[in-house]
Amino acid sequence: MREFFRKRLVTLKRKPHQIALVVLGIAFVYFTLNLTNFSNTTARVNRSGMGLAQFAMVLFSTLSVVCFMNAFPHRKKVRIPMLVLMFIMLAVIVAAGYVYEGQINGYIADGMDVVKYPSILSAKHVLHVHRIILIVAAALTALLPVYTPLLRAINTNIDVEGNGEMGTIDISGEDA
Repeated sequence: MREFFRKRLVTLKRKPHQIALVVLGIAFVYFTLNLTNFSNTTARVNRSGMGLAQFAMVLFSTLSVVCFMNAFPHRKKVRIPMLVLMFIMLAVIVAAGYVYEGQINGYIADGMDVVKYPSILSAKHVLHVHRIILIVAAALTALLPVYTPLLRAINTNIDVEGNGEMGTIDISGEDA
């Protein structure tokens, strides 16, 4: 079990951006699995811009994950334009979430009954949680230069018995 965690830590030391990718993936999966609530809410509330906001959130959630994966190619430098594009998409997702939530709040303020339709309050709750997960993913991505050296400072070497007793190795090529 200890070896399993050591191997995972070595992987994270080599590719620390995977931490932010996992969090961004969790946000995407969480939002996608709750799309039924958004569809039912959009059909019930049916206010201006709700469908467009929902479409923008779905589209940019998918594209932000793709941009993130393209921003960190294997064994190459980080592609800054893709990273900037991902942050712009995350900002659009958060803004579209605020627009969608504003329409829900307007519906509730008009005195409409939301108790009969639990998907409305559920969609509002999903928006809050999704927004928090996206902010955490953006923070982890932005702070990547900070915690990468901290991860690399962790000692993952294995102490093997007998390594300390080795003498000098003759590499001169002369037969002994």
